[in-house]
Amino acid sequence: MNKNRTARRAAHAISPAAVAVAALVFALSAFSASAQDAAGSGGQTGKEITIEELFLKSVEFQILREKAFAEDYDLKMSALDDIEKKLADGSYAAGDAQVEFVLDYLSLEGSAHVTRENLRVINNYPEVRRRAAGMLGRLGTDAAKDTLIRVILVDNEPVVKAEAAYALGLIGKNPDNQVVQALAFVYNQEDPTRPDNNLGYALCLAIEKLSQKSPIKDPIAYQMLVKIAQGNYLRTVRTKALQVLDVLKSAK
Repeated sequence: MNKNRTARRAAHAISPAAVAVAALVFALSAFSASAQDAAGSGGQTGKEITIEELFLKSVEFQILREKAFAEDYDLKMSALDDIEKKLADGSYAAGDAQVEFVLDYLSLEGSAHVTRENLRVINNYPEVRRRAAGMLGRLGTDAAKDTLIRVILVDNEPVVKAEAAYALGLIGKNPDNQVVQALAFVYNQEDPTRPDNNLGYALCLAIEKLSQKSPIKDPIAYQMLVKIAQGNYLRTVRTKALQVLDVLKSAK
């Protein structure tokens, strides 16, 4: 028992340090900009507030962060429940880097952020990642978009990739066709003999939603949709691919 605890602690020991560094890097630009804005607009004292002070001044965020970083699955889901309430009641402030940071972390829990015990991954929580990805799509920020691209590229679970794909479409930002290219990359990793229908449908929806914000002229999108339309998918998925091709064709 003691050996298992020691191994678990050793495997997880990197996480707090890595999280601290990630938090520092992620929050630096957003928080320093907001602090400078406050100073420039005649804010409280004109003194730039440090990242640590901004984090520590919020008891709510401290609790949220502790839940998110806990090893327990239910606590992570509780953190997502808390964020869901903020999104539902309108108390989320646009560009809230604290919320974005927690969702960024949870969307990669068990894929990019891996904890092992006796060489076994013990934090592979696809449902946590799926929910976090969906909420990132609702935030709609550039940072959320960047995280979702990473999610869709590194995750191995089709249900998570499908949620991330849909969320990217919901955000609707496709600078330099980077989102379309990421979606096509994910499609090309599929086994054509046994493709995932949910993921295939989500890819179609993502392209459709992206096209509603700006025309998509990258041939890679057309190629993916044609392959889905003639692929080994359910008729519903193939039909959706054809519908989206018509949408792209008629877009100005």
